[in-house]
Amino acid sequence: MFQPNMFEAHHQLLDMTSGHKTPDHTELGKMRDDEFESSRSATENLEGLSGDDQDPNQRPKKKRYHRHTQHQIQEMENFFKECPHPDDKQRKELSRRLGLEPLQVKFWFQNKRTQMKAQHERSENQQLRSENDKLRADNIRFKEALSNATCPNCGGPAAIGEMSFDEQQLRIENARLREEIDRISGIAAKYVGKPLVNYSNIQNQGLHSRSSLDLGVGSFGPQSGMVGDIYGSSGDLLRTVAPPTEADRPMIIELAVAAMEELIQMSQSGEPLWVPSPDNSIEMLNQEEYFRTFPRGIGPMPLGLKSEASRDSSVVIMNHMNLVEILMDVNQWSCVFSGIVSRAMTLDVLSTGVAGNYHGALQVMTAEFQVPSPLVPTRENYFVRYCKQHGDSTWVVVDVSLDGLRPSPIPRCRRRPSGCLIQELPNGYSKVTWVEHVEVDDRAVHNIYRALVNSGLAFGAKRWVSTLDRQCERLASVMASNIPAGEGGVITSAEGRKSMLKLAERMVMSFCAGVGASTAHTWTTLSGSGADDVRVMTRKSMDDPGRPPGIVLSAATSFWLPVSPKRVFDFLRDENSRSEWDILSNGGLVQEMAHIANGRDPGNCVSLLRVNSANSSQSNMLILQESSTDSTGSYVIYAPVDIVAMNVVLNGGDPDYVALLPSGFAILPDGPDGSHGGGSIEVGSGGSLLTVAFQILVDSVPTAKLSLGSVATVNSLIKCTVERIKAAVAGENA
Repeated sequence: MFQPNMFEAHHQLLDMTSGHKTPDHTELGKMRDDEFESSRSATENLEGLSGDDQDPNQRPKKKRYHRHTQHQIQEMENFFKECPHPDDKQRKELSRRLGLEPLQVKFWFQNKRTQMKAQHERSENQQLRSENDKLRADNIRFKEALSNATCPNCGGPAAIGEMSFDEQQLRIENARLREEIDRISGIAAKYVGKPLVNYSNIQNQGLHSRSSLDLGVGSFGPQSGMVGDIYGSSGDLLRTVAPPTEADRPMIIELAVAAMEELIQMSQSGEPLWVPSPDNSIEMLNQEEYFRTFPRGIGPMPLGLKSEASRDSSVVIMNHMNLVEILMDVNQWSCVFSGIVSRAMTLDVLSTGVAGNYHGALQVMTAEFQVPSPLVPTRENYFVRYCKQHGDSTWVVVDVSLDGLRPSPIPRCRRRPSGCLIQELPNGYSKVTWVEHVEVDDRAVHNIYRALVNSGLAFGAKRWVSTLDRQCERLASVMASNIPAGEGGVITSAEGRKSMLKLAERMVMSFCAGVGASTAHTWTTLSGSGADDVRVMTRKSMDDPGRPPGIVLSAATSFWLPVSPKRVFDFLRDENSRSEWDILSNGGLVQEMAHIANGRDPGNCVSLLRVNSANSSQSNMLILQESSTDSTGSYVIYAPVDIVAMNVVLNGGDPDYVALLPSGFAILPDGPDGSHGGGSIEVGSGGSLLTVAFQILVDSVPTAKLSLGSVATVNSLIKCTVERIKAAVAGENA
C-alpha cells in the first residue's frame, strides 16, 4: 500500500501557511553529521555536581558529544532507502531500537535528504558541463569545416557571402516578419508597458517544453490540446472561432491587464468580498460587494445567466515554475485537468513572454469544460489567458472571456477574471489560490445534478484545486526512481513501473474524453427521458495505434444511489467484490498481480488484475485499472489489455501502441453534503451520482454499418450492470 509518510513534508508546509513554526530546512542542511548526531540536551551531557553541591566558582564542563556508531548509521541508511520521510511513530521506533533520541533521528534524516539533494544537483551540473564542452568542441569543428569549404561547381574556395534565390526570399520574408513583430510590440508597449515579444527569443522558444517529462515531473499525455481529437471528431464552435484580428489586439491587451489586477485583488481580499458558504466548505463571493469594488469589469451580467463564484487554496507538491508551464501549455493543461477540460485549443499567441519564461505571456484560447456525465451540458469559453510574475516568488495566471469577439452574440457561459495565484514554498512545494468566477445559463442541467452544480463543486474552484493536488501527487509518483516497498508483483523495474503508469494515464484520458456531454459527441437516448436511460454514440477508429480499428460503440448512463460516494468508490475498486457487478468476468476469481500507489489516499492506485475464468475452456483475462479520489469526486476506470502487449509494457516498453477501450465509473457527491454522510433518501443529502460508461468494439471493419443487435447488446449490458450495482448497494443498506 501507499506510504503516507512520503508526504510528511506536505503537512509541514500546511503548518507553515497557517502560522506554525517548522525547523528551518536551510540551517539543518548546513549541519555536519557529527553536530546533529549528538543533539542531546545539555542536562543529559553535563558532568559534575548540580544544585547546592556544585561549586559556584567552578566553571561548568563542556558538553560531551557522541558520534553515532557504525551500526546506527547503517541501520538509518537502510531505513532511508525504503522511506526517506519517516513519520513520528517510525522515528520513535527507530530511536528506541538504536538507543537514540527521536530528535537525533529526525535531524539525521533531514540532513540526509539535504545531502542527497546536493549530490543530485552536483551530478546534474557535471552533466551540463560535459554537454557544454561537447557543444563547444562541435562549434569549433564546424567553424573549421566552414573555413575550408569548397565550391561544388568549380572546386575553388566557397564565397560564404553568396546566397541562393530561395535564401534571398527567406531573408526578405524574415525582414517582413521582423517589422510585423516590432509593430505589434509597439502596440503592446502602449498598453502593457513593455514589448509583447522579444524577437531574439523567438527561435529559442523550444525551451518551453511541451512535455512535463522534460520538466522532470513525468510524461503527460498527447500532444494535441484538443483532447477529444484523439478519440473523435470535433468540428463545432471551438473550431469555427477565428483568431482575433489586428484591430482586436489592443482591446485584448487592455482587458487582460485589467483582469490581472482584479484577480490579484480577489485572491488576497477577505470579508466582506468573500464570505463562507453555509456549511463552511467553500468561500462564496458577495455579489454586491464585488460590483462595488469592481464597477467596470466586463460589463453587467447578460439576461438569462446566473453568477457562480468561489475561491479555494491548497499546498501542492510541485515547483511553482512547473505549475506555470502546465497552465500556459495547452497540451499539458488539457492533460492534467482531463476530467474538467474536455477540449482546448490555442488560437493565437500574442506574446510568448520575456526573459526566457512566461512573464508577460498572452494567448487567445477556446476551451470546453465538463462534468463526467451526459446529463450536464458542457461550458464553452472563448477567452484570453495572461501570465505575470507578481513579486519575487509569486506568479499569477488569469483568464477572461472575449465576448465581443465571439460569433454568437449571446454566450451561454462567460468567464469573468478567473485563475490562480501561485506562491513558491520551500522544498519544491507551492501554495495555489484559485478563483473561479463565471456567468452561465444552467437551465439544461438535469435535476439530479442541479444541487451539485449550484453548490459550486461541479465547476468551482474547489474542484480545480482538488484535481491539481491529486495530479501533483500522481506526478510525484511517476518521478519515483525506485519501486517503493509494498509494490511489485510482476513489476520488476522502474522503467516497467513508469510505462504502466503512462498507459494508465492514457486510459483515464480516453475515458474522460468520452463520458461527458461534449458538443463533439452525438448522444442518442435509447428510451424515454429518465435520468438513468442509456445514451449511446458510435465512433470510427482508424489508423490509431492506441485503439483497436473498427466501429466503437460508447454507452453511458447516470443515476442516483442512496449511499455516500466513499462507499460506492470502495465497493467498485475492490477486486474481491468485482464479480458482483462485472458481467464480463463471468464470476471468475479476480487476482491483483501488480499495485502502484500514486497518492496519499489508499484508493489512489493503478492495478493490474487477472480474471481467472471459471470455465476451463476460456483463457484468462488481464485488466488494467486506475482508481482515484479527492474531495470533489472519484473515478474507477479499467480496460482489458492484451497479455503479450502488457508484458512489453511491464518490461519498460512503449505503452502508446497498446490498444485500449476503457470503461468505468465516475462517482460524484449529489450536493454539498454528498462528500460525507451515510445512506440518505433524498438527492442532495449525502448520496452519490454514479455515471457508468462502456466502450465496446462492435465491428472490426471501420466501414461497416452498426447493427441494431449491437446496440441492443450494449444497452442490455449496461442496464444489467446498473441493476447489479443497485442490488449490491441495497444489500449493504439492509
